[in-house]
This record gives sequence, C-alpha cells and structure tokens, in this order.
Amino acid sequence: MRRPAVAGAFYAASPEQLKKQIIDSFNHRLGAGRLPEHQSKRDILGVICPHAGYMYSGPAASHSYLALGEQTPPKTVVIIGPNHTGWGTPISIMSEGKWVTPLGEVSIDSELAEKIIDYSHTAKSDESAFIREHSIEVQLPFLQFIYPEFKFVPICMGYQDLDVSEELGKAIFEASKDKEIVVIASTDLNHQESKQTSNKKDKYVIDAIKTLDEKQLQESVKKHHITTCGYGPVSTTMVYSKLYGATKGEVLSYYTSGDITGDNYAVVGYASAKITRN
Repeated sequence: MRRPAVAGAFYAASPEQLKKQIIDSFNHRLGAGRLPEHQSKRDILGVICPHAGYMYSGPAASHSYLALGEQTPPKTVVIIGPNHTGWGTPISIMSEGKWVTPLGEVSIDSELAEKIIDYSHTAKSDESAFIREHSIEVQLPFLQFIYPEFKFVPICMGYQDLDVSEELGKAIFEASKDKEIVVIASTDLNHQESKQTSNKKDKYVIDAIKTLDEKQLQESVKKHHITTCGYGPVSTTMVYSKLYGATKGEVLSYYTSGDITGDNYAVVGYASAKITRN
C-alpha cells in the first residue's frame, strides 16, 4: 500500500477540498472550461500531462482529462513519470499493491505490469523509486475524478535516453495488445528561466510533440539545454502510439507559471496534449 507523498502540498489533502481543486482547475480561465459531459468511443492512445502543484499546472492538466473523460474509460492507465529522487532502478515499475489518495484506493494492474517487465530489457520491479516521487501520484486524483473504476501501472524513468524510451515504448505495446489501455506521459517543460526564454525552448518540445518525433525531441532537449524533466516518458508514449499508426499529436494547452503568478522572471512551462488513432 503506497500512501500519498505530496497530498497537502501539491494538492489538497481532504477529499472535499481536492474535488473542489480539480473542478476549479477545469473551470479556470486557463483550464478546459467545463467538466467532462458525454462519452464517445475512445480513440486516444496517450496524453501528455504536467505534474506541478495543482494551483500551477491543474488548469493545463484539465485539458487532457477533459479529452479522456469524454471517451469510454480504459481498463488500465499506464502512467510514466521521470525519476526526481534518484531512488530505484533505471526503469522502475511497481508491479503489485494499491496506491492511496484522498479520493480512495487505486489498484495496480499486476498482470500488465509483469508483462511489461517481461518484454523489457531494462524495466525492473522496484517500489523504492515511487516512495517520494510526485510525477505519477499527482495524476491519480484527476483520473479518479473522471473514471469510476480503473487500474494502473506506474513506471518511473531514471534513464530517459532514446534507446531506453524506444525499448520501453515497444514493451508497453507488446504487453498491452490484449488490453484496453491509455498511456499518460507526465512532464513539465522548461524550468526556472524567463518566460521569454522558456517560450522559445518549449516550442522545440511542442513542435516535436505535434509531429511525434521522439528523435527530434531528444536532440532538441540536449542541443538547446531544455530542462523538460519528462522527455523520456514523452518519447516512450510517442513510440507506443506510433506502433498503433498515430502520426501526429494535438497540443491542447500551453502556458507557464508566470501566467498564473504574474512572475515571469523564472517560470516553469506546462502543456497538455493528446495522441489519437488515425
């Protein structure tokens, strides 16, 4: 049983306040503008979501969760986040148990988790990477808000280079062929530079998302010194989606923390995007 590490910090610790925080994120001037209302056939393969405190990135995240919430729910959600703590193996998967949030418990899809490990050369079953990691945890309350029931597989990437991302994306694809899943890539964009600089750097990442070009993404991050923390999860999700024939991503929202606080001196970029079947 994994208990929340960042409840009361990144998001509210009480169920009532957390639900209000999520609703306020949807209704925020930078949010999706409404709550999910109707459900259509699911064609979303993956989404890209930020993982900062809800007051900063919640409105951006709401765009991805509106898109997911208006399609039929998957059985399992694979959430891939970067490793901020340095704990655990290079690619860590928690393969059994439950995670707790203020909105209740979510069970891990042990069967799928073990399959991904079997298909991957780098992924290992390891709980230590998740003890204090926030990038995956902050996605769960939004998912609990839009889905009445689901299981999930948490994957934490300490290694994010292209070879590892390609291998992991293929492993998820092979392991989930008989499953109804959606993949979430958890990432913030450039960190702690001026809004003007971050806008320029974030555009390289956004352009790569639009074209689903994981090589361009990885090269841009290195060449332009972009501090996008989850470029590996994004690359992995691109690889997975393209194996289903996806050819482009749709950016749903982009802004920086400066658009929330008014402080444009040192900002963090946030984007939401979706990748659909052709």
